[in-house]
Amino acid sequence: MKHILVTGCNGQLGNEIRELSHNFDTSYSFLFTDKEELDICDSGAVYTFFERHHIAVVVNCAAYTAVDKAESNVALCEQLNYIAPGYLAEAAGNAGATMIQISTDYVFDGIAHRPYSENDATNPITVYGRTKLAGEEAVIRGCPGSMVIRTAWLYSTYGNNFVKTMLRLGKERKELNVIADQIGTPTYARDLASAILTIIKQGIVPGVYHYTNQGACSWYDFACAIHQLGGIRDCKVNAINTEGYPTPAKRPHYSVLDKHKIIETYNLEIPWWLDSLKTCMKHI
Repeated sequence: MKHILVTGCNGQLGNEIRELSHNFDTSYSFLFTDKEELDICDSGAVYTFFERHHIAVVVNCAAYTAVDKAESNVALCEQLNYIAPGYLAEAAGNAGATMIQISTDYVFDGIAHRPYSENDATNPITVYGRTKLAGEEAVIRGCPGSMVIRTAWLYSTYGNNFVKTMLRLGKERKELNVIADQIGTPTYARDLASAILTIIKQGIVPGVYHYTNQGACSWYDFACAIHQLGGIRDCKVNAINTEGYPTPAKRPHYSVLDKHKIIETYNLEIPWWLDSLKTCMKHI
């Protein structure tokens, strides 16, 4: 029996992995933890957990993801996004385990005009992006059998996310302003969860990979699609520029990720973002 540790199990991705795990290969056993079951910021607790449960694979879904709050909570962001993944990676490396670290499109500065590949230079412009990049590097150092998967614009039936916010505000307000000059790819967390389980079953090939749904859109396009699919007709959505909605943390203007590497390595079929949104909306 191979034991798979999934940290951050109460987040969007962790919950989707948990749901899909019920139909996964029975030669694997899953251990789902959040802070109450395992404090990943405590190196001693991490090592003890690995020894006790003989972990074969770690999927680290835990992270500090409040991008704007991170600008003023640097220490906590570093602890969760950089130091804690390092502890997990070192424990995994010592145990001969493999690891999947979930990262972000925010490791790029967003000035490109074509999809970012894994070989493109990183240049994060936020505390969140810098700590996630440091976490990638710590994981690669600590665990030779590690894989980093960068993703973007996650949403799910679980937790708080842009889809649920747009549905709620669309019912509460007559008008909404949504940014139209930031381009990326919405990603259904269940699609990523399914890809992660496929990767575990096929065997982790160490390295950095990109995974989002296919295609690209702006936040404005995304919001309009959500309202259309949600049957919201009485709320006008206005397209605005980034300057019209200032935030503590800068956002990349363009952060579409090139997915050729993960598709070719694992023979994955990745759904179009709008098709996956339709699927998710049926369950919200």
